[in-house]
Amino acid sequence: MSDLHKEVSELERTSATAARLFDIRRIIGGLFVVYGVIVTIAGINPSDADLKKAEGVHINLWTGLAMLVLGLFFLIWMKLRPAQVPEEAPATPES
Repeated sequence: MSDLHKEVSELERTSATAARLFDIRRIIGGLFVVYGVIVTIAGINPSDADLKKAEGVHINLWTGLAMLVLGLFFLIWMKLRPAQVPEEAPATPES
């Protein structure tokens, strides 16, 4: 019986780790941070043609910074409120 209990507890730990690893907030936050860095770097020194197209607005810079803020929001949210693995309902005996 103790081997079975040990296997069940190991599976529960693995399930909790998988739930935290594949939390959608981690994926969304990470992608927004990476893309935000790329777009921000592209927007630091825009060409005159790019500024003329955007009517003088540093659109890549502002969009990149907004993406960074949103990505960091998701990552901080994930850190402050980690995913909880739902408890299994007790099995009911069949008649």
